[in-house]
Amino acid sequence: MIQWGFIGCGSVTEKKSGPAFGKVDGSKVVAVMRRNADKAKDYAQRHGIGKWYSDADELINDPEVTAVYVATPPDTHAQYAIAAMRAGKPVYVEKPMATTYEECQQMIAVSKETGVPCFVAYYRRSLPYFLRVKQLIDDGMLGDISTVQIRFAIPPYQTDYNRNALPWRVKKEIAGAGYFFDLASHQLDLLDFLFGPINHATGYSANIARLYDVEDTVSATFQFESDIAGSGSWSFVAPSGINVDRIEVVGTKGTLSFSTFSFDNIELETSEGVVAYMEENPENIQYYLIESIVNHLNGKGGAVVSDAVSGARTNWVMGQILGV
Repeated sequence: MIQWGFIGCGSVTEKKSGPAFGKVDGSKVVAVMRRNADKAKDYAQRHGIGKWYSDADELINDPEVTAVYVATPPDTHAQYAIAAMRAGKPVYVEKPMATTYEECQQMIAVSKETGVPCFVAYYRRSLPYFLRVKQLIDDGMLGDISTVQIRFAIPPYQTDYNRNALPWRVKKEIAGAGYFFDLASHQLDLLDFLFGPINHATGYSANIARLYDVEDTVSATFQFESDIAGSGSWSFVAPSGINVDRIEVVGTKGTLSFSTFSFDNIELETSEGVVAYMEENPENIQYYLIESIVNHLNGKGGAVVSDAVSGARTNWVMGQILGV
């Protein structure tokens, strides 16, 4: 039985991840931590968890906790993950893996030194929707892949307009960059899963609307080790009502388009016409990745598709694109 302790129990743990730890066979949550003790207590009581802490070290050193889920903002991912691994406890860390590629390398080094695994919450690698995308590509439905293009545009969030209370996701000292690190990390990690590592990336970023101090607009070009060429454009200050979320893959026999966040129909277009596919997500969207990690830790076999090595590659690519 894997007995989890959560460091951080904010909104991501309410539905996306938290309940899955109790639904997977051989897994349960025994403790949570939040710096605000009242909020930690409230979360624990609402979710039927027996212990709560306001100090991360106390949770890490709790003998009942055998594995740690780090669900804090990125600036503390490396700190908490390293402390947990040094305590001999496997870690599942939220994405992006850390604020910098250098921090990711430190986490990998400690994992190798201690022999304690570190996994990263790029759960799209395990969702049926993206496994369908991968199957169509691997089955040769597109022929030889030549290019991949990401297009993403959303209007500002309402909270972006309050300079005195900006969300942490646009504070570089906490997030590592802006919304690009938070959202594009999913897309770039997914492309790593589908096509293998990116070995060259460059980009241009700008702050067009000046709502905050980090980038709100990014364009990039990149190339995979397999020679597939890629490009992307991201705007986080699009007009109201605009929502563009599409990845298009072009091959010698057809094209494939799909979304990352809205889960629109997957569309395969070949000389024979257009075929649409759709897959359902689990109630708790991280369920399948968490299940694979728990099974792995319980010795039931099976590979875990998102670890520290792959997670670090995504940080490297984003760093190359932003020049940080």
